[in-house]
Amino acid sequence: MAFEEKVDVTAQLHDIRTSAIKNFENKGFPTKKEEAWKYTSLNSVLKNDFSVFPKRENSIEFKDVKKFFLHEIDTYKLVFIDGKFSSFMSSTTHEGIDVCLLSSVLTKPKYKMVLDNFFNKIASKEESLTTLNTAFAQEGAFINIPKSKVADKPIEIIHFSTGVESALMVQPRNLIIVGENAHVQIIERHQCLNNNPVLTNSVTEIFAQKRAIVDYYKIQNDEQTANLIDNTYISQKQESRVAVHTFSFGGNITRNNLNFFHFGERIDSTLKGITIIGDKQHVDHYTLVNHATPNCESHQNYKTILGGSSTGVFNGKIFVEKEAQKTDAFQQNNNILLSDKATINAKPQLEIFADDVKCSHGCTIGQLDESAMFYMQQRGIPKKEAKALLMYAFSNEVIESIKIPELKQRITKIIAMKLGVNLGFDL
Repeated sequence: MAFEEKVDVTAQLHDIRTSAIKNFENKGFPTKKEEAWKYTSLNSVLKNDFSVFPKRENSIEFKDVKKFFLHEIDTYKLVFIDGKFSSFMSSTTHEGIDVCLLSSVLTKPKYKMVLDNFFNKIASKEESLTTLNTAFAQEGAFINIPKSKVADKPIEIIHFSTGVESALMVQPRNLIIVGENAHVQIIERHQCLNNNPVLTNSVTEIFAQKRAIVDYYKIQNDEQTANLIDNTYISQKQESRVAVHTFSFGGNITRNNLNFFHFGERIDSTLKGITIIGDKQHVDHYTLVNHATPNCESHQNYKTILGGSSTGVFNGKIFVEKEAQKTDAFQQNNNILLSDKATINAKPQLEIFADDVKCSHGCTIGQLDESAMFYMQQRGIPKKEAKALLMYAFSNEVIESIKIPELKQRITKIIAMKLGVNLGFDL
């Protein structure tokens, strides 16, 4: 492919890319005719003339973007600016664990085992935007936590868009391998620094080996001109525990495709999210948990608060194969509409082919409790603060499960700003 002149690729990687671009050409961009995209249209986004390769580079100062980092604590950092790695802002390591660039792994012979066994092994070969990323991704994070290692501090993956182009498309690719009995905490963020349109088409593959523990946090609080397609694929081996928390507050159109696949018994999968949006924002959560083995659990809990003319989508699927007896799968989606013009499309799905399972799903759509509002106002709490307290309490079940205290404080502050109040909580 012509673009490969810009990057070094092995013959094996070239074959993977060639196959991927053929798959994308056959399918094209998703449309609302596809059941999985029934409630989300990309037409308005694709009208922009996106540059795929920035013609020039923009440098940024740490002081100008410090607020986007979890600067209260020490972390490893992988920072990308307009799709290119920033060594100046990053803090990488090869001491005991690998926190480095995916490109170095894909192009060096000594990492051939990674290419053979992990890269593009769990990502969909059919989902068109995933195949587009496989074909064109140049850079992203590579994180490898070897057997019995615990990452000594959280890892931040941050992608900045500077507006160097009038419209930019970036395609980050992350590969995360967490070995047997290993443990890691990861925070991912995509952030525009001006109002030029951006389309981010991101793919992350996570491999959790036996008894591995992975806590993954996605912070989505971008500018109103930013569009994000986030495809995450997770492979779990026996007795592993993986939790993904998604916090969707900003951006124009956000689509989260979150896919869990089980390859062993006594696996635990957790999917939680908080969405608070207004204006004409659109957030679509599309989740899949594929229970293929016995004695496993999955827990989904998504909370959505919609104001203005915003649109929320929750399309959650639990698939239990015939062999997956003793499965315990729970799915909950609760939605509050603050405006008559706000819309929620909820489609919880259970497909169960085993007969000895405990599976349940619940979905609620409503407005704030007027009697609770009245009760709080009678006790001297102004209406605005009463409303915010009720919405915070609605979200709290998800907030409480954040394992990094400083991140919990940060998310609480963002929620307070979104709700337009100073909650004044001493966390």
